[in-house]
Amino acid sequence: MPVERISAADALARLAEFDSVVDARSESEFALDRLPGALNWPSLNDAERALVGTEYKQVSPFAARKRGAALVARNIAAHIEREVMDRPRDWSPLVYCWRGGQRSGALALVLGQIGFRVHVLDGGYQAWRRALIADLDRLCGAFALHVVCGTTGSGKSRLLQRLAATGVQVLDLEALASHRGSVLGLVPGHPQPSQKRFESRLWDTLRAFDPARPVIVESESKKVGDLRVPERLVERMRAAPCIRLELPLAARVALLMQDYDHFVRDIETFCARLDALRMLRGAEVVKSWQADARAGRVEQVVHDLLVGHYDPVYLQSMRRNFAGFGQPALALGWDGSPAALDAAARRVAEHTRPAG
Repeated sequence: MPVERISAADALARLAEFDSVVDARSESEFALDRLPGALNWPSLNDAERALVGTEYKQVSPFAARKRGAALVARNIAAHIEREVMDRPRDWSPLVYCWRGGQRSGALALVLGQIGFRVHVLDGGYQAWRRALIADLDRLCGAFALHVVCGTTGSGKSRLLQRLAATGVQVLDLEALASHRGSVLGLVPGHPQPSQKRFESRLWDTLRAFDPARPVIVESESKKVGDLRVPERLVERMRAAPCIRLELPLAARVALLMQDYDHFVRDIETFCARLDALRMLRGAEVVKSWQADARAGRVEQVVHDLLVGHYDPVYLQSMRRNFAGFGQPALALGWDGSPAALDAAARRVAEHTRPAG
């Protein structure tokens, strides 16, 4: 069956029509970013690409093409034996590689010869990426946003999770970025995705939302860890009405002790992270926090971090950057209990429910 080439714009619009999305690039290219739900069937893996590239430079392009053809043919045969034997006749995949050339073309040709209706992404991942960034900018301006504000440890992330569980449209940037948004925000064992992967996750989340319904988002800065939030989204967040969440200081400390329990269990990693605050708070202050932590006074350190660092920085940033912070559209207080969080979530859902 003939292979059909489609543009990146068509692929964005028709992604749900394909039974599978197959990425023919190597495993490292796939890990950096890929289309939503893509399967990785490398035509050449990382080691093979390096081998062919070396032969191209040191021997000749012709020798490298022969080597590459043998490797690609072997890999495609393995993919078919492993992945294709149980596919029905009407299985219709979208196949792509880096530029939509030889790697995806070779795989698509064989699948098409079998009799499947195969589509190839014209221009490959590069074209997809350009189309996605343009559409992401559109999506960042397509929704009415409500921003949850509150000092560190007030439970903003927990409120977002509770709202999402009840069907409210929630954009959890920290979850998408695998980071809690502060110097201590990187969770051990959970590295942040690449910038491209973060933007793809963001696009994939936004495209599923209903533009007629509002979206709840936390009051993030321009970066979440090492990842940049799209400028259009930052602008919309800063102009959006604020929902202010407040929790007493002692309850905030208790909540943070739960959420950052990995630091309680690994004091030396906690102390190493505190070193990042030396320029802002001074070496002596940080050394005293580290000494208290090593002496088992972690709860006191969390209290002092809130009072001496996080609260002043957060309040200054919010007053400067978020137009609605001083006069929030909704002010919520809770005591740290699940029942109070449920009540707060209900009030947010009622407050943001579209009229009519």
